[in-house]
Amino acid sequence: MNRVVVGLSGGVDSSVAAATLHRQGYEVVGLTLWLMKGKGQCCSEGMVDAAFICEQLGIPHHIVDSRDVFQRYIVDYLVSGYEAGITPLPCSQCNRAVKFGPMLSYSREQLRIDQIATGHYARIQYEATSDRYQLLRAVDLTKDQSYFLYDLTQELLAGTLFPLGELKKTETRRLAAEYNLKTADKPESQDLCLIESHGSMKAFLDKYITQTSGEIVDVEGKVLGQHNGIHHYTIGQRKGIGIAAAQPLYVIGIDAGRNQVIVGDRTHATQPECTVGRVNWVSIPEPTAPIRATAQVRYRSPAVPVTVIPLEANRMKLVFDEPQFSVTPGQAAVLYEGDILLGGGIIERLAAAG
Repeated sequence: MNRVVVGLSGGVDSSVAAATLHRQGYEVVGLTLWLMKGKGQCCSEGMVDAAFICEQLGIPHHIVDSRDVFQRYIVDYLVSGYEAGITPLPCSQCNRAVKFGPMLSYSREQLRIDQIATGHYARIQYEATSDRYQLLRAVDLTKDQSYFLYDLTQELLAGTLFPLGELKKTETRRLAAEYNLKTADKPESQDLCLIESHGSMKAFLDKYITQTSGEIVDVEGKVLGQHNGIHHYTIGQRKGIGIAAAQPLYVIGIDAGRNQVIVGDRTHATQPECTVGRVNWVSIPEPTAPIRATAQVRYRSPAVPVTVIPLEANRMKLVFDEPQFSVTPGQAAVLYEGDILLGGGIIERLAAAG
């Protein structure tokens, strides 16, 4: 019998993933990572629902205290990033360093089970010609989560199942009701787990970062107003700047050294290119010459045509066919060829504004 460990957050997606595999004849073991205290699917509340689902399915349930790991790799990572004036993307870091890697290690070392599964909307296929596992977008493009999974390794992809990758979200809800799961009508999480737990990203950051006022300046250095902490701002932000102007102003730069927020019009908030570090090539080997692809620079932004120029030290340059708005240091730039995720990395600091 095939055995699999399913990561259970207490939400409907992971619940249906576990129930589906169980009905397909897998010997399923539930595993919940305790990431932090409080409300939300990744917190204490989620563990209770996950335990109930395991009881419903008649499967074992393991809980691993991962709070220290989450603190080190996610909380500290976020805080140091915002203090440095960038906008970190915690989910991709969390998936590799906190969730998938530790889950697979625990499954193999403690349970002697070689496969894990999650409720992510993405697909994995093996490509024999290149002898590589490929990561693909989900069938339901409105729920596709492959963007957050670009940092997974070949080993992790080889040991992972995504039971929901071929489903629409409506089908997942229908299956949850059909299986009579407790989580069938549970509202969907709309925010990062940290926002769910603390109420807002501002509230979370203010807990760790001392608010220090400073100047808001234009591209020429003229002081336009004051801010109450650079960690409250992100590239491309328009609302909440608090400065009246003849035309809309956007955050186009954050200078941590000077404790300044730099604003400009929309033309200043567009970039023709960017460099990307900590690149992980997923579905293809690292290219040795420029290639064409489409790049997604935000989770909800469309993938746009780019020329990809490989650089040394796991870096690359992206040259956009058309300048892009709100290219933000700390966020992920993820490359695709159709539905196939080629690779991705973290956007580095941009050229000086103006």
